[in-house]
Amino acid sequence: MTVVAPSLADIETARERIAHIARRTPLARAELDGDAPELWLKLENLQPIGAFKIRGAAAAMAAADPAAMANGVVTASAGNMAQGVAWCARELGVRCRVIAPDHAPRAKTDAIERLGGEMHRVPFAEWWQTLLDRRYPGMDGLFVHPFADPQVMAGNGTLALEIAEELRDVDAVLVPYGGGGLACGIAAALRAVSPRTKVYAVEVETAAPLTATFAAGAPTTVTRTRTFIDGMGSDRVSEEMWPLVRELLAGTVVVSVAEVAAAVRRLAGRVHVVAEGAGASPLAAAMTLRSGAARGANVAWLRDARRVVGIVSGGNIDSDVFATILRGELPG
Repeated sequence: MTVVAPSLADIETARERIAHIARRTPLARAELDGDAPELWLKLENLQPIGAFKIRGAAAAMAAADPAAMANGVVTASAGNMAQGVAWCARELGVRCRVIAPDHAPRAKTDAIERLGGEMHRVPFAEWWQTLLDRRYPGMDGLFVHPFADPQVMAGNGTLALEIAEELRDVDAVLVPYGGGGLACGIAAALRAVSPRTKVYAVEVETAAPLTATFAAGAPTTVTRTRTFIDGMGSDRVSEEMWPLVRELLAGTVVVSVAEVAAAVRRLAGRVHVVAEGAGASPLAAAMTLRSGAARGANVAWLRDARRVVGIVSGGNIDSDVFATILRGELPG
């Protein structure tokens, strides 16, 4: 399947459709030590489900034929997209079933069940196959893909319109990279309203297939190590998303697990923001830019960026993991 980027008209329509569900989240200045870049944070952790995913879920379900949801909705998600789909399904009064990888954190799966979602945990490989097949055997209903869907990306792109309306002369936006739906939705919107702004994907070194794919020029499989950073990272780049990613994204920044943990701690202590690992990764990336230690794909240009926005994609972190990080330790 070929995935196409949403147009500006698609994104503006999505904004109208989700206005009663998704919040317009604030931009907060992050005070960093030293010189450039100037960093602003888009606080998507303040959405009703604690993550940006409600934008894409709401946009996709609002655009769907109601008859397609007669048997409910199905999604494959590690947690945040499932919360968004479950929230919207509850509002619409339809059944929601979730295929989740067996590593999905308790903070997210408990929230899914509170919202009425029916959890089905499967091994990671089976979960990934569900994403490729866009269905799960024996489950009827509208399948809401967490990233490779133009309507989902249009919903995600609405946050880029908010950034462009509030902040001028943005050089770059740093976006946590999972499947690419957030980064590509943001990039599609900015291409229309702020074409000078470049979008960079942030990956953690324990699961950085996009950086390898940029280097190879084709989707590449890497070794993935599980960490507390559950909201981003895989062992491969989606074949159907790669052409769009290559077209829209400028490159990547790779950070370590320890750098992400430090960013979680810094967000809590200095910005008074609770972020999960993926949500803190843009701050970790900005800190590597500040120190001159940034690495990734096509990262040289980014070193000269003066004004940068980081997407705090979510704040759904297990309490014991958060406590461990605040103590200055790395979760096992």
